Parts: sequence; structure tokens; C-alpha cells
Amino acid sequence: MSSVISRIGMLLIGLSLAIAWSPLPVAAKTYQFTYSNFFPPSHVQSQLADEWCREVEKRTQGRVKIAYYPGGTLTSAAQSYDGVVTQRSDIALSSMGYSRGRFPLMASIMLPSGIPNGPFATAVYNEINDKFSPEELSDTQILYLFAHGPGLLHTRTKLIDNLDDLKGLKIRGAGAVADIIKALGASPVTMPMPELYQALQKGVAEGAFYPEEVSKGWKMAEVVDYTIANYQIGYSYGFCVAMNKEKWQQLPADLQEIIREISLEWTIKHGKAWDSSDYEGIRYSLQKGNTMIGIPTEEAKRWKEAVRPVYKRYIEKCEDLGLPGQEVFDYLMQSIKQYKNGKFESKYLDE
Repeated sequence: MSSVISRIGMLLIGLSLAIAWSPLPVAAKTYQFTYSNFFPPSHVQSQLADEWCREVEKRTQGRVKIAYYPGGTLTSAAQSYDGVVTQRSDIALSSMGYSRGRFPLMASIMLPSGIPNGPFATAVYNEINDKFSPEELSDTQILYLFAHGPGLLHTRTKLIDNLDDLKGLKIRGAGAVADIIKALGASPVTMPMPELYQALQKGVAEGAFYPEEVSKGWKMAEVVDYTIANYQIGYSYGFCVAMNKEKWQQLPADLQEIIREISLEWTIKHGKAWDSSDYEGIRYSLQKGNTMIGIPTEEAKRWKEAVRPVYKRYIEKCEDLGLPGQEVFDYLMQSIKQYKNGKFESKYLDE
């Protein structure tokens, strides 16, 4: 009996020593990043970005934590993309139209092509990126892209119902949209969205091109009187959520894959949000007493004809840089036609 107890005692001692000498489990490494967004906290595009941060933290089980800075508090709208490259922020939501000339091929989305809505604009923008793999986006890790619904003309006090009324008017349009404004006979005034409200209020700008969501999301309906709904020349702005490449490469493959999966989901969410916020913007503008007018078919054709040189300039600029501008333009116009005929398919569209 005593020998049995002795053997048990020896086993327990051995087990204790084995446990004592076993290496302690290594805690999974955590990664902390900053995210800069110029949209104000109340804007749906800012809210979605904040939700993306929380979803990343949740699905990575806390291994990735993101400090979110909305409203341009970390980097301004114009600095957001460069801020990622230079590590002023690790991640940023950037409007690619605010860096004119930097994204020549991806500027296709800003052409007055008759973009129908936000979900389509978002889908075709991602498809262009996938299909043509532009070098201009290679200095960051693009997490996802999206684009807003059709940009329309809005004016302070002057009702515009024909092309001649636009001559000489000071109209805000950032990036390549300035070319549209020139083609229509107006004078472009370039500034990022956060500066537009005061510019309209003070008469620095007499009008602006932007999607309807801006009427409520940026309260622009408070400082304009008219919306000219010429959808035939509707354009879009492209946005990217970009991450510093070095910071991205620090992440192990499993975390990168989780972030890719979430980003695809959020691509679709952002596209749909543009549509719903466009409708809210229209309602808000009308509640403010503003007037929304359509353009007669024949007059709309004049506007469409007036902006045709913008297509040519885009193609020429790209091809001068050795980029497939004609191919991208043809793909965009073909995709719009397919969408209107119910034949456009994309993984970036909600089923």
C-alpha cells in the first residue's frame, strides 16, 4: 500500500514539475491603427466607417483595434490620401477627386456619363479597378472603393433652365468635375466639400455640382434655392478606404483575409447608403422650400453635347500617360448601357 502511495506521490511531483517547466501560452499580438475620415460624425458615410472599425475589432477578436477620427480631425479632406502614404494616419477615407491629376485612370467615374445611382457607381468603380489594376493606386493598400449617385447642379438664387443661363456663373466642382463646368460655359471654383457651405453662403460660389445627399448630409439645402435635375450628364466621385502599405504588411495573413471579407461587405453598404441618403436629401431640400426642376429632353441633349469634349480630354490625358483611357471609357459606357437593360452583373452589387 505504501509503495502505491509512493508511486502516486512521485507521479504528482513529476506532473507538477512538467507544468512548472512548460512555457506559458503566448498572448496573440494586437495591432492598433488610426483611421482618418473627413466626413462629419453625423454623416451616414462616417457612421458606416465607424461601424467598419468596430466590425474589424469584433471579427478579429480584438487583435485589431482602430482609433477613428471623423470630421477631418486627423487629416483634412485634401490631405487624407497623402496622409496615409506619409503615415500621418494608418487608414483614411479619401475622395479621389480632391487630388486632381493623381488618379488619371480612376477619374473615369467623374465623367458626365449619366451615372444612374450609388450602387451601380460603386460596383462599376470597383470593376474598373479589378479589370485594369491601375498603377496609380499602388502606393497604398486599397481596402475598398465606392462612389456616390448622380451629381447634379444646384444654384443659390438663379433658376437655370437652359444652357445659356450658366455662362459666367461661379460653380463649385472639385477635381475633374471642373472640366464639366467649363464645358457648360460656367467658371469652376475648386474647393473640398467642408468649405462649400460658407462659400455658397457668402456668394464666393453661385452654385455647385454634388449628389442630392449633400443637401442634408452637409446641410447645403440651407444655402441653395434650386436643383437642376439633368441626369443625362450625371457624374460620380470615387472614394477609397486606403491603408498604409507597411502597416498592412505587418498583419498576418488570417487578419488580412478577415479585413478583406468585411471590406467587400462594406463596399456594398456604402453604395446602398448613397442611394438612401440621396432620397433623404431630396426630401430635406423640398422641406426647406427649395425647387427641383427637370430639363426638357431637347435641352438636355444640348447639355450632353456640350460635355462631349470632356470625354475626349479624359481619353487623351490617359493615353498621353500610356494608360488605357479609351478602354476604360468604353467599359464604363457599356456597363451603364448593360445596367439600364438589366444585364450588368457584379459581385459588388447586392443580390
